[in-house]
Amino acid sequence: MEDEQKSGATRPGRLDRRMVHDGRIVHLSVDTVRFPDGSVGELELVRHDGASAILPVMGSLDEEDPDVLLLRQYRYATGGYLWEVPAGMPREPGEPWEVCARRELEEETGYKAGSLRPLTRIYTTPGFSDEVIHLYVGTDLSEGRRNLDDDEFMEVVRMPLSEAVDRVRRGEVIDCKSIATILYVAHFLAGPVGVADVSQSRAYGRPIRRTDGRGSRAERALPGWHGACTKERA
Repeated sequence: MEDEQKSGATRPGRLDRRMVHDGRIVHLSVDTVRFPDGSVGELELVRHDGASAILPVMGSLDEEDPDVLLLRQYRYATGGYLWEVPAGMPREPGEPWEVCARRELEEETGYKAGSLRPLTRIYTTPGFSDEVIHLYVGTDLSEGRRNLDDDEFMEVVRMPLSEAVDRVRRGEVIDCKSIATILYVAHFLAGPVGVADVSQSRAYGRPIRRTDGRGSRAERALPGWHGACTKERA
């Protein structure tokens, strides 16, 4: 019965759309929607073409604590500066997300990625927008040509991955795509370090005893990281 209710005329989804604003970046509409229980209502929807975001890694993810590049960027909407990873929208409809990521990395940081690895995708604000950002990590960086837009004001800052994680923990990195990319790389991709009895995590603020030889320093910097390790009081 449930499958029958979700098929045909009773399937949840849009019934009608009234455009309110068709802008350069966002498109605002009021949609008439059928909900899963069969009721009908109106929802405001901000449609967005999507974007790519990339965490540039200087060196290799196999390093104990590789350096990464972050941007300190002025954002009018937030009333000041934000720490962010490089990101941007496709130049034209249908542009591959990897192509978009490579271009934005070079234009915003002045570096090219020899290797680009897809991570995941995130919906930024699914309550009222369909914006999806595709996340990447870039390694084997080489010098390219920086090319900022007229409304882009940003500083490129190099720091250890553990410091970037620490900035997330302290609430200094509050941009969602940047938090997701930094923590994904630190938790899932950062390479192993040599087996050590005790390592002092700068970001976590207490020593962590290793028991299995796995996990990077950046991983151990994550609050609540529950790898096969034993936490001891400092």
